[in-house]
Amino acid sequence: MRILIIEDDKKIVGALSRGLNEESFAVDVANDGVKGEELANVNDYDIIILDIMLPKQDGWKTCENLRKAKKATPILMLTALDDVEEKIKGLDVGADDYLSKPFHFGELLARIRSLIRRNSEIKTTSIEFYGLALDLNTHKAFRDKKEISLTSKEFALLEFFMMNRDKILSRSEISEHLWDMNFDPKSNVIDSFVKYLRQKIDKNFSKPLIHTVRGSGYIFSDMKP
Repeated sequence: MRILIIEDDKKIVGALSRGLNEESFAVDVANDGVKGEELANVNDYDIIILDIMLPKQDGWKTCENLRKAKKATPILMLTALDDVEEKIKGLDVGADDYLSKPFHFGELLARIRSLIRRNSEIKTTSIEFYGLALDLNTHKAFRDKKEISLTSKEFALLEFFMMNRDKILSRSEISEHLWDMNFDPKSNVIDSFVKYLRQKIDKNFSKPLIHTVRGSGYIFSDMKP
């Protein structure tokens, strides 16, 4: 999953980026509202974490502009203000949720997962298709009830495949959702991760679930395309 953080406090940005990377999220950062709005309009994000007090353009205006531009990405607003009227203002311009500083990182993660579930067809904390199950809270994977050890990036890749089951995903779509804006699309990193993932979830099982669609990308399915 890919997240945009629009925040000018370097300490908060550093802490959030490290924590979210460890949870297998790809993270882009903007330090002011204008740059944040620009990135949100040109890239696909699963969620936007938006501070209110920002240089050049505050979070309220940034949120309002994104909604006027028909960007439906879930927006979680961060604020040092604990005023009900300020929160109402944010919700009125299109924010989906609010979190007051200081906050516990675990609560932030829970709110992120909740917003992502709300915005997708997956409404539970687990995914299961074709005998393969993912626990989205513990980041554990099981096939035919046998636990499979995955790295954080392998888990994120498998989650993306499963949330788009039976759909061909291009390398471009995969990179846009799982890697940040510094990713080199010409590299063979995606192919390497798919190879590692296949070795773990398909090897020693009778039916492969990840298939290559020549010239198009990959598909997660119990039927060969």
